[in-house]
Amino acid sequence: MRFPMSLYASMTGYLLKKNIRGEASYPLVLMLEPTHRCNLTCSGCGRIREYHDTLHREMSLQECLHAVDEAATPVVTVTGGEPLLYSHIQELVEGLLARGKHIYFCTNGLLMEENLHRFRPSSRFTWNVHFDGTETVHDQIICKQGGFRRALAGVRAAKAAGFRVSTNTTVYRETDVADVERLFEQLTQAGVDGILVAPGFSYGEVTQDVFLTRQEIMEKFRTIRSWDRRFPLISNPIYLDFLTGTRSLQCTPWGNPTRNTEGWKSPCYLITDTHYSTFSELMKRTDWDYYASGKDPRCSQCMVHCGYEPTVVRQMTGKDLLRMIKWNLHV
Repeated sequence: MRFPMSLYASMTGYLLKKNIRGEASYPLVLMLEPTHRCNLTCSGCGRIREYHDTLHREMSLQECLHAVDEAATPVVTVTGGEPLLYSHIQELVEGLLARGKHIYFCTNGLLMEENLHRFRPSSRFTWNVHFDGTETVHDQIICKQGGFRRALAGVRAAKAAGFRVSTNTTVYRETDVADVERLFEQLTQAGVDGILVAPGFSYGEVTQDVFLTRQEIMEKFRTIRSWDRRFPLISNPIYLDFLTGTRSLQCTPWGNPTRNTEGWKSPCYLITDTHYSTFSELMKRTDWDYYASGKDPRCSQCMVHCGYEPTVVRQMTGKDLLRMIKWNLHV
């Protein structure tokens, strides 16, 4: 099973409640960045460059939990930076589980094995470890020799301890699809519960020309799309249809709001025009129609899952729902 049934139940109940209330704009996943501190300087990362002046800051535990209550999403992605460097990470995870949230804990995996004892396995807690290629490729991208082996050791240790583990892979212009295939073979052999794969976004702060155009995305993902039955891909099939150009979707920038040390990031996880002090301000003062329309030139090549998968969830037909259930069960 690619996702626990409890996640489906939580998301279904949440969507029904929003529809009954007649709400048109609401988030599905909160992207929580309690710190931007990191133990890596990856070549394609925009965060450590965008927030280079505030890397020393971190949110208080109370600020984190208040943000979770404000957004009230069924899923919280804890990310960064490297969230294992956050001072109150154990208390944060415990607080989220106590609120019934599903947690995707995004980590580079280097500190994972030594920190497993601080957490407990749960169907609502999933480690999400980043791998951008097989060992040589990955270590080159993260600029740290031995990083791949440490992260993979963390994955295996977590699985042995009973945790759910997924992985996340970003596809860049220079990404060799054959290398990604070999990576997915290794990850599947390691027993991961899910593999998320998505194209990178062209951060203005990243000066290297490593990002894909829409046409390049479609070309690479036509091959990746064909692996759906070989590997436990958790990039959902409707989103993958979009990446291969066989289905159209409209970006839903408010689907995955981001809260970090500077406030609520507007308009989306990928683009920063300003920060608001409250979630209510973010929702009321951001011109969502403008960004969703694709008129902003920064959106022209974007096909990243955090903007488009919320659209999939909101626009699914009965036929789509049946397809998603079969997909989740590997039928």
